[in-house]
Amino acid sequence: MEEERIKVLSFPSDSPPLSIIAAAKIAGIALPTQTSTSGSLTLSLSNGLELHGNYVILRYIGRVAAVRNFYGDDAFHAAQIDEWLEYAPTLLLGSEFENACSYMDVYMEKRTFFVSHSFSIADIAIWSGLAGASQRWESLRKSSKYPNLVRWYNSVSAEYSDALNEVTALYVGKKGLGKQVAAKPKEQKSADGNSSDKVNLGSRPSSEIDLPYAELGKVRLRFAPEPSGYLHIGHSKAALLNQYFAQRYQGEVILRFDDTNPTKESNEFVENLIKDVETLGIKYQMITYTSDYFPKLMDMAEKLIKEGKAYVDDTPREQMQKERMDGIESKCRSNSVEENLKLWKEMIAGSERGLQCCLRGKLDMQDPNKSLRDPVYYRCNPVPHHRIGAKYKLYPTYDFACPFVDAEEGITHALRSSEYHDRNAQYYRIQEDMGMRKVHIYEFSRLNMVYTLLSKRKLLWFVQMGKVDGWDDPRFPTVQGIVRRGLKIEALIQFILEQGASKNLNLMEWDKLWTINKKIIDPVCPRHTAVIEERKVLLTLTDGPDEPFVRIIPRHKKYDGAGEKATTYTKRIWIDYADAEYISVNEEVTLMDWGNAIVKEIIKDQDGNITQLVGVLHLQGSVKTTKLKLTWLAETSELVNLSLVEFDYLITKKKLEEGEDFLDALNPCTKKETAAIGDSNIRNLKQGEILQLERKGYFRCDVPFVRPSKPVVLIAIPDGRQQSVLK
Repeated sequence: MEEERIKVLSFPSDSPPLSIIAAAKIAGIALPTQTSTSGSLTLSLSNGLELHGNYVILRYIGRVAAVRNFYGDDAFHAAQIDEWLEYAPTLLLGSEFENACSYMDVYMEKRTFFVSHSFSIADIAIWSGLAGASQRWESLRKSSKYPNLVRWYNSVSAEYSDALNEVTALYVGKKGLGKQVAAKPKEQKSADGNSSDKVNLGSRPSSEIDLPYAELGKVRLRFAPEPSGYLHIGHSKAALLNQYFAQRYQGEVILRFDDTNPTKESNEFVENLIKDVETLGIKYQMITYTSDYFPKLMDMAEKLIKEGKAYVDDTPREQMQKERMDGIESKCRSNSVEENLKLWKEMIAGSERGLQCCLRGKLDMQDPNKSLRDPVYYRCNPVPHHRIGAKYKLYPTYDFACPFVDAEEGITHALRSSEYHDRNAQYYRIQEDMGMRKVHIYEFSRLNMVYTLLSKRKLLWFVQMGKVDGWDDPRFPTVQGIVRRGLKIEALIQFILEQGASKNLNLMEWDKLWTINKKIIDPVCPRHTAVIEERKVLLTLTDGPDEPFVRIIPRHKKYDGAGEKATTYTKRIWIDYADAEYISVNEEVTLMDWGNAIVKEIIKDQDGNITQLVGVLHLQGSVKTTKLKLTWLAETSELVNLSLVEFDYLITKKKLEEGEDFLDALNPCTKKETAAIGDSNIRNLKQGEILQLERKGYFRCDVPFVRPSKPVVLIAIPDGRQQSVLK
């Protein structure tokens, strides 16, 4: 298109976008390139428009290229390509590189290309990820560990050798070395493409967003949760973005507890927030507390009173709120400094008179931005503080404490979600009145999830009312809750990376997160077998083994690291009732990990319910010809009692509208427990271990084996397909 010619591709010198350059070479698209000192990846078009981010630009190349099916031949294949583009960054997560290779090796066993029957930008994205891993991938290529993936890689390399050899010669080896550029470097990596021990937040080019006024080596950030609950998925985005910018600009992050409301806060929350931050892999420089600065905050408040920039107000709270909305000045606004200091001392003493008052900033009651209409700086609260006891009877508000402590601690940039946008002017004005150094605010969009409450007040209600088991309940969006449900932290990091530091408000689907998680756990988690207890059916194989025997087989057929398990073979075996219902007389079925059998007789009770099956082994039969592939368990005393637990959302609405009461949208049934029996190897599972029950889904061991009478509790892990995993 004449009006939309490519002008130039700009990228950091230490992070060339291999996939984009390779795609353009293969498609014969002229792609002028230049290195960028801004640290961002940008495609500039001749009409003045720009595109940003690796996979955004790669999709554009795929659409404009004159290569058949480069971006799929229909909407479905294009969506499949998108899925692989989302998966490609996994190759840049050092700890997940081999897991990703294992997963793709299995996937490519009977395929020539990643999507459909044509070479596409999905193949280019994966090829570039492997080529960019350089030494690490080359050592694996020489082994026989991933034959299908190597076959595909070699085929692509040979078919497009001219273009790809030119790209690798020019750029592989420069990628990810972390060379300093004039302004803003990317996260440092070792030469083999592995990340450092910090969370690799620089690995996703779509996150390449500049931090205004940032100077290399001088950036200081803070993650400042209030210790009034556990860390949830929304906080995780803020924590990870702070770390991303700290790594990118070779700066540091402080973990600060904004502990200014003793009514809601506790040491339990502090301890668990530290645990959660460390679970996320956040490397903080130090831990501080806003309460460390209470004496200085008191001094600052008194200074502002003396300067006429703050006053004590005894207006009742509801009346004060109405006056602020209407722009009406308080009757106390014109009090003398002496009167204000007198009432301030009453507040400090927590006297009856003092308890009627609060301290307000004297800003501008007529400002259209209502946050500037004399906000409250201090309130009385006789509740003892969880760290410093009953020393104080009054506490600063967040609005007053935050700008002071940020400046006092040398914070250069305060990351805040865009819901605080209207209060940014207040933040700057208060710092100005205090006479303190300006801290730059950087906004990002709050992470909202469908069918999910992120308000700590609302989550606390569920805990206090006994609707959940605690803050680590698998139904909760807390870090501990979603990890307990089976989410890998790598999946959460990748999920957040894909959003970057966007300022656009978004409502995210859980399915996308669980799909990423499945791609991480499936290549490595061991396989086990379970049969639902209710109405389980006994299949008697008349020519089966007279004496039980045991075989040692892999726990995962494609991943040796999962170890081995013992499988018992007997004449009488248990199968699920749901499977028995589909079997016809004289039908040949496959017993997984054994062979074929022919069902000769189906025995039912007077109500027509199947009670027994009788059959014969037909081990020479072909598994390709059978319709039913059955999981089964030998009838032995070694079987383990299981409780399979499945959870649903706590509310029934995707999104609660403003002012809508969450109590009106409570889900009446959020937990389902199903009794089952499992193979004897399950007694060796450790708490937290993830497994797949074949044909039933993925599970996390919540309560391991203790004794035969107490069931092993396995929590069902969603896989992104929405429907129930229990069959």
